[in-house]
Amino acid sequence: MADPRFFSLGGPFALNVLADIGGAKLHGDAHPDAMIEDVAPIDRAGPGQLTFLDNTKYLPEFEKSAAQACIVNPRFADRAPAGMSLLLADDPYKAYALIAQAFYPVLPTTGQISPAAHIDETATLGLQCDVSPGAVIGENARIAENCRIGPNSVIGLGVQIGEDTSIGAGCSLSHCIIGNRVTIHPGVRIGQDGFGFAIDPQGYVKVPQLGRVIIHDDVEIGANTTIDRGSGPDTVIGAGCWIDNLVQIAHNVTLGDGCVVVAQSGISGSTKVGNHVMIGGQAGLAGHLTIGAGAQIAGKCGVMRDVPAGAKIGGIPAQPLRDWHRQTVLLSRLVRDKGTSTDD
Repeated sequence: MADPRFFSLGGPFALNVLADIGGAKLHGDAHPDAMIEDVAPIDRAGPGQLTFLDNTKYLPEFEKSAAQACIVNPRFADRAPAGMSLLLADDPYKAYALIAQAFYPVLPTTGQISPAAHIDETATLGLQCDVSPGAVIGENARIAENCRIGPNSVIGLGVQIGEDTSIGAGCSLSHCIIGNRVTIHPGVRIGQDGFGFAIDPQGYVKVPQLGRVIIHDDVEIGANTTIDRGSGPDTVIGAGCWIDNLVQIAHNVTLGDGCVVVAQSGISGSTKVGNHVMIGGQAGLAGHLTIGAGAQIAGKCGVMRDVPAGAKIGGIPAQPLRDWHRQTVLLSRLVRDKGTSTDD
């Protein structure tokens, strides 16, 4: 089970209740009233615990698991050990996610405001907001109900934050409008100056960054990510985007709805990313590009040209993923055929 010092366990739940929560169906002789106390990994689960099988790599662990119940795709039901109750789901991982949320729900806000926080008298806080020690909420900031402001976070002048939004410890938010149900993890910087300057023989001339950051509903932003405000146009993060840790998003960038940006990636200024684009870890996108909806960009990819909708690309410079893999294989064969050692 999860460490109770850090996580609060809900439940227990009857098996049929969990099936309803996960959108799964009970299989065979699974007893609907059997009580499940917790979730656990497939190789450590035991009596009273539920696990899941999503990757065929773990079939051996599934076949010898001591879990009382398991969420599994119907095609693997006959591989279950004797006595294990099965919840059948076409997408076991999604079903597990929903069930695990029931066992470990996000605790509601309490409305506690620390006396060690500094809240400007012109700021507005909705009902049931939690404000931690050391937090600073600036002039004319507006925070809706059921929000969390973590310790030592700074909410700047005029910032707006929608309801049910969580701001982690040590964040800095300025020049931004944040939607509802947004999760911002510790150390995030939103709304700082974009990297804008004019080049002059006498030195660099700073261009004032006069835009904002607009973050729509249901976005998650990982720890130590930075999102710069626009130079005139706004920087915009679409609804439902998931942004990993240590990502840099530059001024005037637009992310469509439902994009995924993995750790250590960087998106340069004024690039427009369509809906449901996936960007792998450490990928770099040049500025002023258009990335079509549904494109997939491999990790460490260097993108210097526009990407069509639905394309899969990889490599430096970026190229169709299949071509990149072919080149890698051909290069490997050339090295092998030449008898060249990697130590040479």
